[in-house]
Amino acid sequence: MIAVAGYASVLIALGASIKLVWDGWRAGRGAGNATAVRRDATVLFAAATASFVLLELAILTHDFSIEYVASNTATTTPFVFLLASGWAALEGSIVLWGFVLAGFTYLVARNLGDTDGLGTMAAAILGLVAVFWFGMMATVSDPFGVCTETLGGQCVASSVNPFAAAVAPAEGVGPNPLLQNHILMAVHPPMLYLGYVGMTVPFAFAIAALIRGDQGSAWLERTHRWTLIAWVFLTFGILLGAWWSYEVLGWGGYWAWDPVENAAFLPWLVGTAFIHSAVVQRRRGMLQAWNLILVIATFSLTIFGTFLTRSGTIFSVHSFTQSPIGPALLGFLGVIVVGSLALFAWRAHLVASSPRLDSLASREGVFLANNLLLALFAFTVLLGTLYPLLLEAFAGREVSVGRPFYDRATVPIAFALLLAMGVGPVTPYRVARGSVVWERTRTALIVALCAGAATVLLRVWSVAVVIVVSLAAFVIATILRHLGQRIAARRRSAGESYGAAFVGLVTREPGFWGGQLSHLGLALAAVAIATTSVLSTSEEVRIDVGQAAVVDGYCFVYEGLFTNPEPHRTVTGVDIRLYREDCSSEIGLMQPSVNRYPNATQPVGTPAVRTGLIDDVYLTITSGDANRVGLEILIFPFMWLLWVGGLLMVAGGFWAFVMRRRAPAAADPVEAVTAGDA
Repeated sequence: MIAVAGYASVLIALGASIKLVWDGWRAGRGAGNATAVRRDATVLFAAATASFVLLELAILTHDFSIEYVASNTATTTPFVFLLASGWAALEGSIVLWGFVLAGFTYLVARNLGDTDGLGTMAAAILGLVAVFWFGMMATVSDPFGVCTETLGGQCVASSVNPFAAAVAPAEGVGPNPLLQNHILMAVHPPMLYLGYVGMTVPFAFAIAALIRGDQGSAWLERTHRWTLIAWVFLTFGILLGAWWSYEVLGWGGYWAWDPVENAAFLPWLVGTAFIHSAVVQRRRGMLQAWNLILVIATFSLTIFGTFLTRSGTIFSVHSFTQSPIGPALLGFLGVIVVGSLALFAWRAHLVASSPRLDSLASREGVFLANNLLLALFAFTVLLGTLYPLLLEAFAGREVSVGRPFYDRATVPIAFALLLAMGVGPVTPYRVARGSVVWERTRTALIVALCAGAATVLLRVWSVAVVIVVSLAAFVIATILRHLGQRIAARRRSAGESYGAAFVGLVTREPGFWGGQLSHLGLALAAVAIATTSVLSTSEEVRIDVGQAAVVDGYCFVYEGLFTNPEPHRTVTGVDIRLYREDCSSEIGLMQPSVNRYPNATQPVGTPAVRTGLIDDVYLTITSGDANRVGLEILIFPFMWLLWVGGLLMVAGGFWAFVMRRRAPAAADPVEAVTAGDA
């Protein structure tokens, strides 16, 4: 019954999507009304919710007559990973995507008015995207296909017909071991999906504005908060993915330039450029054509990332097996790119007359430079991701593009971005006099030089690390100096206390100060990336039981082997007592392990991580028994800055999103500084 009800809910959602396209198109052209659009969106959301809930119900009740449940869950799977199984494999991830898309569509449509042609046309575009996703669920990606044949206790054939005679195996295969080895698996993918799918909303409004021939920034104003919240979720999803990689995969890092990691990073880069560029259009009416290109590119890159993950084109811990979904996604991506750019070319004359820059030496000029750098960064990552795939497809040669390429190509761009991030927020609009910019940045420059000198005095000889520390200090000092000036000015004008002035300032200008908090977080993250990449220590040792090994100021004592049987796996690990270098000042117990799952032939290693204020100590097992263990020991300096910096970036975006609607209109925060303060 679950299979029948689930497939019926998919068909209802597909029908509601088609009707939404029709009703939204008519209303957007002035021939219909928003009531029908709201009704269609409500039905779509209800049906999508039903499909997602029914899939989870089938998983939780162990309905192995459904092929997806039999192939991706087991009765021994822990509850939290059972829930995560709803999106941990191919068809389930498409269901979650459709559910999130339907939720965004409903939120957009629920307050549409009868005269809101832009909003109803945007709803039609959202409906068109939904037609594709639910069309896939009804055909090549059916999550409710019933198992019709078993072999060796596993489902080997299924039918899209929910009324077909079902054969249920006695036990399911269980999830991929890597996807049930850490709780982050239950959180990381949904956050990414919210970011990916959220970018559909600004795309829909941009396309709607082009179709209608609307000029101006109305679509930008309507989608600013949608873009912010999508960016927040995408940032958080990438951060959680880095943490998952660090804590689970055991290779000793958080970012490997894996093609699917890149596929999530690409829309983040272009989306970040769009958020900054939109500020210029809303304030000065500039960069209209550029913003349309950016929003089209951001959405297209989310589809590209989905294609890489679900097509089986690449081999990755993130990717699924090959399926007909790959060609469908590739075709959809082609339609999006070609159709959007053709529409843009048709309407280009409507956005070609926007005002020009008064001077490159201005806030607008810095924003433009920031955008070009982000676009160049994205193009570099895209080139490194696509080159091996294209070479293999057209020349039959297999090559890999790894960290050396990305380091050489992106590090100089990252340096320039940090510099622009520090200068931009304190640069005046229109024309920036050199004396004004110098006055606003000279204190930060002194701090940056001192930070760089201090780094060298600490015997850090890496030029890259010294530059990053200096630039990060420049960014942070600029932000703090400007914040101090604004608080002082507010205290003089309003007679408030320091605390009241600070709260009043950041709540009145949430977009600006939320952005500065994100900039501060990015500066901290940049320091962590530099130090962990260049200054880390890696060493392999073998230690007899009761003996010790000293590596980079730490002492490791092997105390013995342990085995913990769990319902869904067997954990075998070692007890390593961690001390300071003298082997007498104890820090704590570390327990790296190897986990074996019934449905996997290869064990899954799990590292042990000890985070400190200065270093992270990272242990993985390379070999061993009760008498001797082989360990890979890695020491990462200032790793915690990456997690703190990432969370500050998320918090800054979230603050801007939550407080923007509540804040009254405010003067530009830089131009509001008096001449005496500057």
